[in-house]
Amino acid sequence: MIYQGTQTLESMSQAKFYNKWSLEKFKGFLKGKIIEVGCGIGNFTHTLSKYGEVVGIDIEKKFVKKNGDTRIKVGYGDIEKGEYFFRNVIFDTAVCINVLEHIQDDKKALKNLYLLLERKGYLILLVPIHDFLYGEIDKSIGHLRRYNPNILKSELKNLGFTIVKSRKLNFLGAIGWFIAGRILKDKQINENKIKLFNLISPLLLLENMIEPPIGTSILIVARKE
Repeated sequence: MIYQGTQTLESMSQAKFYNKWSLEKFKGFLKGKIIEVGCGIGNFTHTLSKYGEVVGIDIEKKFVKKNGDTRIKVGYGDIEKGEYFFRNVIFDTAVCINVLEHIQDDKKALKNLYLLLERKGYLILLVPIHDFLYGEIDKSIGHLRRYNPNILKSELKNLGFTIVKSRKLNFLGAIGWFIAGRILKDKQINENKIKLFNLISPLLLLENMIEPPIGTSILIVARKE
């Protein structure tokens, strides 16, 4: 798997409200030893370290840099192949945010996530959803697929997970994604668009009261049984 979304990672670092709002949805499940799979440039890594002992892995070696924070260890890791810079370590929580859709054999990656967890450990998974949203932006940033929520949850259950929480996120973003990627055929999410989204993203607080019918993503929290 070669990740193609470097520019998107840089742009999404500007979406501070959205990133913080997303983390609020799952922070209650962060505990103990935490592995962040596909840590990228660290949009979430430092914040995760407030909740436990964090290890970050990424397949792109240019993202794997020594972190000055002694609470964080970052190194090479390929969740698809099950190859990591550490050995014989299992975790209380695995965080996999906007990564699975870039992996060719995502079913194998999910199995390896299961194997990295302690019994009763939590997998926090955020992936893009809805085939009708798949467009030029998805292709340009290396999305191999968008997920059907029910099928994905069924696959997790078959591996031995129990679904603890499931929620579609970002109704506004889904509308914008459809217009940009499917109608306008845009191929990038540039920094200006992210800044605009960040300005209007406080409207997402409405989703705290009711789950939207569609969204750009689904958040799933699953417990290893």
